[in-house]
Amino acid sequence: MADSAPEGGPRHHPGTLPISQLPDKGRVACQGRVESVTFLPADQAAAFSAMVSDAEPGRLAPRAGGRRGRLRVVWLGRRRVPGIEAGAEIRLEGMLSMNNGLPTMFNPRYEILSRQEDE
Repeated sequence: MADSAPEGGPRHHPGTLPISQLPDKGRVACQGRVESVTFLPADQAAAFSAMVSDAEPGRLAPRAGGRRGRLRVVWLGRRRVPGIEAGAEIRLEGMLSMNNGLPTMFNPRYEILSRQEDE
């Protein structure tokens, strides 16, 4: 069961951290919303990546006084990951590291919590 969210913000499963509160490295469980996905050309090594953030749907900036967290998630050897699409809320678990100045998680375990409906 999810924890109640302060002031109508996103709900987090017990034991998960908001992306804005992730440490620099180590094993973590976190939760956020997929902002974007990147598809690589067929002539490059297979990798599928997504940018995940704390942002709520339709809100690009953080709440007043809040920090917006962003996380790059990369699945190596994959051209597509079913269910990972812009707008989906996901829970991730894996090893966190810094890569090119951005927190990055490679080949994490994931759970799709919800999807944004087409309008």
